[in-house]
Amino acid sequence: MFAVRGKTAHLAWYRTDEAAADVAFLHGSSDSSQCLEPLLRAMPGVRALAFDARAHGESGLPMEDQSYEALRDDAAVVLSDQPGDGGFVVVGHSLGAMTAAYLAASRPDLVRAVVLEDPPPGEPQPGQEPTSERMPTWLEELLALDVPSRIARGRADNPAWPEDELEPWAISKDQLNPAIFDLPFQPPTPLTDQLAAITCPVLLIHGDTDRGSLISPAYAKRCAEAAAGDFQAIHIPNTGHSVHRDNRDQFVAELTKFLNSV
Repeated sequence: MFAVRGKTAHLAWYRTDEAAADVAFLHGSSDSSQCLEPLLRAMPGVRALAFDARAHGESGLPMEDQSYEALRDDAAVVLSDQPGDGGFVVVGHSLGAMTAAYLAASRPDLVRAVVLEDPPPGEPQPGQEPTSERMPTWLEELLALDVPSRIARGRADNPAWPEDELEPWAISKDQLNPAIFDLPFQPPTPLTDQLAAITCPVLLIHGDTDRGSLISPAYAKRCAEAAAGDFQAIHIPNTGHSVHRDNRDQFVAELTKFLNSV
């Protein structure tokens, strides 16, 4: 799927085309860029760039405090190193979505529009101190399985996912560097604060909270009220945290419509 591969600093990146990319994709926590291949195959006309977040896929892990500012700076390093004149549409899922919001808020020279698929709201408690983020129990359970068993677990837990999503999702878990959970993590600022600083068009895509989506309709409304620029929120029913996996067709339709408008 990826025709061009490279590395900038500690970050492994991939392009679908020899020509400069115009859409950058940022994967979610414990995934990798390879997890995006099924989605990109459904969007053959898009010249895409993807990169593995620190500690994910083939990227390294700087042994320092972790934060969305660090992830933002990683994204800026990769995007700045690509051919072309900048101005990416940045599409992020979960961890990648919050990273995309941080990037769009601080680097308008690199981002001309942003798509946020179910980002974490990032509402820290007052006075919260940096802590290491303990590995989630669900991830510990997945890592205890071999890849075939992991695929079977994913199929059972997520019957709506297309079959081609399962293998890259399962393999990505073995590529995750667990040392990231031992490092201090700086609490994020709220997503609404980032949106207040983003002047380019924003598309927020979310699912149902009772299926695991992090964004409720009420919080999506708060995001719309906070946004400094053009903002649109799309709710795709009967999907959870991985909207693009739970309903790929509608996700691609909404994303394509947005890409054609910016």
